[in-house]
Amino acid sequence: EAPKKRNRAITARRQHLKSVMLQIAATELEKDKSRREAEKQNYLAEHCPPLHIPGSMSEVQELCKQLHAKIDAAEEEKYDMEVKVQKSSKELEDMNQKLFDLRGKFKRPPLRRVRMSADAMLKALLGSKHKVCMDLRANLKQVKKEDTEKERDLRDVGDWRKNIEEKSGMEGRKKMFETES
Repeated sequence: EAPKKRNRAITARRQHLKSVMLQIAATELEKDKSRREAEKQNYLAEHCPPLHIPGSMSEVQELCKQLHAKIDAAEEEKYDMEVKVQKSSKELEDMNQKLFDLRGKFKRPPLRRVRMSADAMLKALLGSKHKVCMDLRANLKQVKKEDTEKERDLRDVGDWRKNIEEKSGMEGRKKMFETES
């Protein structure tokens, strides 16, 4: 029953921690929302000054003329940027078409695996300048083997078939005993 109590305590602790984390997250969301609202208000105050509607008709007409002038300037800027974008996209399409045409003209041959020695590769790369020999076996020293005693015995014994024929029969066994002693 002790492990069950322990599991219950762990589960209760987890639930408590989860609720605390949710509360902290909720307060953070509220802070973030209020911060965003403040940023929005600051941006609007900076970029969109409050509209002062004048009392006389001539002043209202003057204000409308100013607003129309600003709208026209913004529209011209928008049109210029659209034209630049269209020109750039057209250039891009033309370049892609040229690239596609160039790729189509040249058929790439299938490459085959070529077996080539290191010397042949160096000759192909360096041409007549190639002086270094890559044949590593040619540069090795030749070492004369010393005959070991076993090898000498094997050489002296000779062909194993002759030995078998010599040792076959009673005479061969007699010779074996004579040579051993």
